[in-house]
Amino acid sequence: MIDIINKFKGIISEENIFINEPMSRHTSFRIGGPADLLLIPQNRDELINVLNVIRNDNIPYYILGNGTNIIVSDKGIRGVVVKLTAMRKISIIGETIISETGALLSAIANAALDNELTGFEFASGIPGTLGGAVTMNAGAYGPEIKDVIGMVEVIDGKGNIYELENGKMRFAYRSSAIQIDKLIALRAWINLKKGNYKDIRAKMDELNGLRRMKQPLEYPSAGSVFKRPEGYYAGKLIQDAGLRGYMIGGAQVSEKHCGFIINKGNATAEDVLKLIEHIQKEVKNKFGVELQTEVRIVGEK
Repeated sequence: MIDIINKFKGIISEENIFINEPMSRHTSFRIGGPADLLLIPQNRDELINVLNVIRNDNIPYYILGNGTNIIVSDKGIRGVVVKLTAMRKISIIGETIISETGALLSAIANAALDNELTGFEFASGIPGTLGGAVTMNAGAYGPEIKDVIGMVEVIDGKGNIYELENGKMRFAYRSSAIQIDKLIALRAWINLKKGNYKDIRAKMDELNGLRRMKQPLEYPSAGSVFKRPEGYYAGKLIQDAGLRGYMIGGAQVSEKHCGFIINKGNATAEDVLKLIEHIQKEVKNKFGVELQTEVRIVGEK
């Protein structure tokens, strides 16, 4: 491990290298055991060089954004976690925003607002990064990321860097080529339209108001836990199964929105995973519907 750490010290500054780092500090759920090594590259070159070491030394790794859609196991993550949130440059050319994928969606939405560009309002309240949103084809209140992405620059497992136009991204419900082909998104081109500042601001305020009203933002969570089953809403099924407020350990089905599991303050990953299994079992038994998780479950089992 010392040899590996020294290789990374030759690439990024020591202050951005964390050993046995608790993942609870890097996830919105505030749970998760330690990562053997967590690295925060500050720019594109550092990331590429880090990935070269990982590939050449065959080190297991996980790419992390803002940690808003994952559950990290209590045993943590073996290998290297590469956190991309320092890579957040945003530039605007005409009606197109070009952003590094570590940028928060809220920051991109504010850049769009400042430049009177409309079409990204739906993402302004989603707490993740652009990379996570592209990977999962995130959406809210109808629109999805696929509706505004023109092109994505990616790096593959062999270190090749290339661009994928929207049609080759294979966007689907909570899925994309990033997931399927195990790619890493570096930058994305977001195609918007000219709008009016007051109208854009009003739309952002409206959607964020709905989010605050309907979602349990006052507690740590990973957002919607389950994918939407065809013909149903996961939250409604969970509510109708009588599970509103149901708890296992410190994990609870939100009383505000049954599609969310919240950390009441002392939840472990095991609590959350047991609650997920219980929900799936109850909904299957009562309604014959199999709920699939939208959140990613990562780390050592």
